[in-house]
Amino acid sequence: MRRRPSPRTTRGGGPLNRPTHGTLHHVELWVPDLDRAVASFGWLLEALGYALFQHWDNGRSWRLGPTYLVLEQSPALTADRHDRCRPGLNHLAFHVEDDTEVDRLAREATGHGWHLLFPDRHPHAGGAQHYAAYLENEDGFEVELVSIDPGRPATTP
Repeated sequence: MRRRPSPRTTRGGGPLNRPTHGTLHHVELWVPDLDRAVASFGWLLEALGYALFQHWDNGRSWRLGPTYLVLEQSPALTADRHDRCRPGLNHLAFHVEDDTEVDRLAREATGHGWHLLFPDRHPHAGGAQHYAAYLENEDGFEVELVSIDPGRPATTP
């Protein structure tokens, strides 16, 4: 059984505000290589404003407001690569300040273990009114960085 440090003894993320009923509490991703996952996800999460929240031998977590994301290299893993096309998690999508920031993060992500998916349709792979970068890391995890633009309606592909 894994043991995580108590949030009272960890740092980062600021005080936990009372969340809105029904909002996401956390997401836990089991990864085949913690160091590789920290290099890609850690960079991205911190670029998006998350702060390191918890740290233990087999894992890390980052928090933004009341929500946190966990990366753990569990000894109970049954495979060495995530397959987003199998049942289960397909991708995580994050709001990004604007189109310029989506483009900056997509460019910089290549230096942190990510590659651009659907480059022939970037940045409108989700449709003409949807400005986003779709990235995949070496372990097969996909993230979508979606521009927040008040001039366009929010859409989900």
